[in-house]
Amino acid sequence: MSLLSVRGLDKRFGGVHAVRDLSFDVHPQTVKALIGPNGAGKSTVFNLLTGFDRPDAGSASFDGTELVGMPPHRIVRAGVARTFQESRLFETMTVEENVLVGMHHRLKTTFADAAMRTPRVVREEREAREQALHAMRVVGLEPFKDTLASDLPHGIRRLVEIARALATDPRLVLLDEPAAGLDGRETQELAEALLRIRDTGVTLLVVEHDMGLVMEISDEIVVVDQGRKIAEGPPRIIQKDPAVIEAYLGEVVDGV
Repeated sequence: MSLLSVRGLDKRFGGVHAVRDLSFDVHPQTVKALIGPNGAGKSTVFNLLTGFDRPDAGSASFDGTELVGMPPHRIVRAGVARTFQESRLFETMTVEENVLVGMHHRLKTTFADAAMRTPRVVREEREAREQALHAMRVVGLEPFKDTLASDLPHGIRRLVEIARALATDPRLVLLDEPAAGLDGRETQELAEALLRIRDTGVTLLVVEHDMGLVMEISDEIVVVDQGRKIAEGPPRIIQKDPAVIEAYLGEVVDGV
């Protein structure tokens, strides 16, 4: 059974047909990659799935709930989180504080509770910090817990964004080019973190240009070109697909 079922998704921006009748499934507790050349429509798909844009046609069902038409905050509450291509951290806050921001929608204390420091506030703060620590531990951020975001290297910033998404308690996380700008060591640390996340039961849908990373972490891959799906399947099949090689990879990835 699919956790996310995309059917006939279609989107135009003026004369640009960004997404064309796109359909695919994401199964629970797997890593699925969405790949394609620049301008293929990948980020548009993410925006359609997370409420930042609305499709002209099609549907996206998450565990039986239709996402199309829902605003982003309700989609997060339904269990779908995402990261973005560009870093969006709060620079004057610590890593822990940035991760805690992801829990805002889950807190139930009122202004009066906070002003009076009621037992509920104390309990929620304790539970939130425990959950933030768990998210940081999963992605390997514990040593940076008290470091300001402005002092973090690029690779660690990416992990903070992922931990913040995990803090929303999602069942599905959409990662938009998480390896962008990372060196080889940082990319390998990212791969290990993503596999740990999957092993906790969280499903991942990843847009990524680093084919080495894609082939290492993905259970399945869907390939789009000019907004249209041209291939779908496990990595070993995708890397040998002639249409994929021509449209995107350029050559077969060796050693996978």
